[in-house]
Amino acid sequence: MAAALALLLLLPGALQAQVPLPQAPTIPLPGSGPLLPPPPVPPAVLPPALLPAAPALDAPPADPTTRMARPALVAELSQQTVDITTGFTGTQLLVFGATDRLLGPQPDGTPGDDVLVIAQNAPEPMIVRRKIEVLGFWINGPSARFRSVPGFYVVTGTRPLRDMLPDIERSTKHLGLDKLPLASTGVQDPGYREALLQLKQNAGQWREQETPMHIAGSRLFRARLDLPATVQTGDYQVQVLLVRQGRVLARQELGFRVERVGAAAQIAEVAEQQPLVYGMFCVLLAAFAGWMGSVLFRRS
Repeated sequence: MAAALALLLLLPGALQAQVPLPQAPTIPLPGSGPLLPPPPVPPAVLPPALLPAAPALDAPPADPTTRMARPALVAELSQQTVDITTGFTGTQLLVFGATDRLLGPQPDGTPGDDVLVIAQNAPEPMIVRRKIEVLGFWINGPSARFRSVPGFYVVTGTRPLRDMLPDIERSTKHLGLDKLPLASTGVQDPGYREALLQLKQNAGQWREQETPMHIAGSRLFRARLDLPATVQTGDYQVQVLLVRQGRVLARQELGFRVERVGAAAQIAEVAEQQPLVYGMFCVLLAAFAGWMGSVLFRRS
């Protein structure tokens, strides 16, 4: 019994010697010096397999907005306004641009892309009449009225239009002089359509150029649009089409405006708003010009 009591008395002391007790926080006394900071804890060292890999110096940025796709077709006009003055005899507009792929036939024989340019203005109704002779006088005979006729229509491209697009594609998109939707009322005779086509071509207002446009560097193109002296005023639309393997792949629409300026604009305004005054002025001007001619070339 005495041995058991002795063992119980010795057991708490042994436990206290084996388990260290936490130290109490040190409270600075008044008048004592500042406490020293605890020693810094060394940073944990990760194994090389867990460290993040450093980005390469020549690697592109990971921002997805910087990886933008290059457009297949880019085109622009040399000018957006054409001024008609009293001495206007016609002018030229330049359509230029670039593509993302090579243009025209390649040296290895593979076909490249093609570019087609179509320029036209807003269509208007037009009447085509046939002249007939009656008792020695030529008078207006039967006529055909076309509801939608563009006053200006020019087609040019890297190749002739019939070689770039099949007939079905041209008919669906109404591309080319022979595919224009020229519906008429009155006399239903193909000769009136042919006469309209010939009149517009002789005036230089309708053209389908067979000569290909200029190509530089296999990706840059340049086309010239000839505007005749009889070009109408108003807004014009230029369509630039990218053709690949007989199909229209991309399209870009441009525009320019033809307007009168200076004395030509004033004369046109008087002719539209005051036609009687304009007619009388023209008659007096013609009479004065005839009288001056007779005075200058009068023979003694």
